[in-house]
Amino acid sequence: MTDGETVETTETVVEETESSDADTKAGRPSKVQRLEAEGDIAADYLEELLDIADLDGDLDMDVEGDRASVQIDGADLQQLVGRNGEVLEALQELTRLAVYRETGERSRLMLDVGGHRAEQRTRLVALAETSIAEVKEKGEALSLEPMSAFERKVVHDAVAAAGLSSESEGAEPKRHVVILPA
Repeated sequence: MTDGETVETTETVVEETESSDADTKAGRPSKVQRLEAEGDIAADYLEELLDIADLDGDLDMDVEGDRASVQIDGADLQQLVGRNGEVLEALQELTRLAVYRETGERSRLMLDVGGHRAEQRTRLVALAETSIAEVKEKGEALSLEPMSAFERKVVHDAVAAAGLSSESEGAEPKRHVVILPA
């Protein structure tokens, strides 16, 4: 790499930073404000959907890390989760599309209904911990059952936190996590 290329890269970074500062000073929304707006759009969409389906639910919006999060709580919402969370996954995608339609930007919004994802995350971390112990004991790679992208991400994060590596293999719907020995 030449000195000219290094300077050019540095100037680009500075210009992007200055542009971000200028956006904030010019009254354009910050990242947190944009994520909160995503949550509001999603909540409006979901409230309308709940009304159409004649379901009662309380919506709670939050910003978790770099994504908006919406939680729906209430009685008799299992039909919004479906078997193995399939309806929840579809509802999340529809909600992301509603946000995209309003903002023109791709959303990474996470939707949870009745704490399903939180419970699922707890079960998956426990599965990962058991599987990690097996991999450490036997010293061999271990393939898990096929999982959704959300499930795989939870397992990958747990494996990384334990100091091991993992990878996803296969094609949907049979894509699965393989935990590798150290």
